[in-house]
Amino acid sequence: MELLLNRNEQMMVNLYRIAPLIMKKILSICSVVFCLIQAEAQSYKIEFKIDGLSDTTIYLGNYFGESTYVKDTAQVTRNGEFLFEGREPLNKGMYFLVLNKTRLFDFIVSEDQEFKLTTSTEDYVKNLKVIGDIENEVYVQDMLYNMERNQEASRHVAVIQDSTADLQRTNNARKALDAISAKVAAHQNEIIQKYPNLLITRILKANQRLDIPETPIGMDANEFGYNYMRLHYWDGFDLADTDMLRIGRPIYKEKVESYFDQLIIPQADSILKEANRLAAVAKSHQDTYKYFIWTLTLKYQNPGIMGLDEVFVKLIDMYFESGEMDFWANDQLKKNLKERADQLRLSLIGNKAPNMVMMDNNRNMRSMYDIKNKYTILYFFDPDCGHCKKETPLLKNFYDNTSFDVEIFAVSADTSMVKMNNYISQEGLTWITVNGPRTSTGSYHNSYDAMTTPTLYVLNEEKKIIAKKIPSARLDDFLNQYEKFHTKTENQP
Repeated sequence: MELLLNRNEQMMVNLYRIAPLIMKKILSICSVVFCLIQAEAQSYKIEFKIDGLSDTTIYLGNYFGESTYVKDTAQVTRNGEFLFEGREPLNKGMYFLVLNKTRLFDFIVSEDQEFKLTTSTEDYVKNLKVIGDIENEVYVQDMLYNMERNQEASRHVAVIQDSTADLQRTNNARKALDAISAKVAAHQNEIIQKYPNLLITRILKANQRLDIPETPIGMDANEFGYNYMRLHYWDGFDLADTDMLRIGRPIYKEKVESYFDQLIIPQADSILKEANRLAAVAKSHQDTYKYFIWTLTLKYQNPGIMGLDEVFVKLIDMYFESGEMDFWANDQLKKNLKERADQLRLSLIGNKAPNMVMMDNNRNMRSMYDIKNKYTILYFFDPDCGHCKKETPLLKNFYDNTSFDVEIFAVSADTSMVKMNNYISQEGLTWITVNGPRTSTGSYHNSYDAMTTPTLYVLNEEKKIIAKKIPSARLDDFLNQYEKFHTKTENQP
């Protein structure tokens, strides 16, 4: 019994001695296996063979938003073969080949990053074949299908555009085009149903038209359609999907801009409320968050609708000045944006216009606040400005003929008093004209967004800005509408 215990004890001692060696070997084997798995998971290897191409340098390009970048370089062999490979995976999205600064064709890089593409210089797209990647197989098939439908549709489009075609031929051509469109839609729906997880599917869904169902009985069709569109606009598109930033067409930007243009009331408060709501969705990924905010920043820096520059100012305050965009926006960019926002800030619609005290043609200092008329029009001009020479007669015609109680405070951007006085004489101007640089209230550029001439502002009797950058030809219509609206508002209980 004693001997048996001693043997067991000895076996345990031996086991404890060799255990670290066994564990070390096991860990080494696991490390090798893990590294191999990691190397395989984090690599890309895309092979090409292009008949008719040899002994040249070719580039792999990628998209990001509206921009394109060179990602990799390869040398083509005499047989037209070349390879792009790397130890870390490529960002998923659409890529393309570049030869002699010419883009040859697009293809997709998604989950599977090891595949082969073959084609010919005779026709890169029509001869494109895919080996080892279902994503690109579906993409190429869809591309070729669309090319055939476009060719089929071209003859019907020619009939519609033919001014000599009779009504019957034109109607038949329209019906044929509708039938082709239906075939394309059915083809796309088949891809979406069969391959729900592919990038090409997400691209197709993002481009699909949203069909509005029949209006329920008792509801207004326009109101129902609008509400349905707003509720379902983002059904086929994820604002946090970074892959959608890296495709051949800037769909992300187009979707965002169309939403705000078509479905959001063009008022600063409404736009900002919706921008903040959608930014919270895009924030799931830094790339989409950055791109979403930057898209809106550029859109409202110089908006096409009067008064929406307030959106730009508030976006800068909320997302750049707050430090929210510090993960990508450098100090110089933030400085430039703040300077532009500050330039706009004091001259937003609804603000009281900052006073200007400047020298007139009689060398008297004139204060804009001394004007007692119901409306004041600020007119920033330059005597040498070609556009001003066209705008000034239009403004003079309004001033001479309008029934509104208006005075004009015209600010010359040129330092020359001689030029200003000659301009007054040549144009026969009777309104108040002052020299902008000869001022006791500082540069008007610090208070007004008037970097270009001509620029007009309209102020009410309280000197609040009610319109800006409005053409002279629209002043009468604007003031009519303004008075109608305010009369109606004042009369409401």
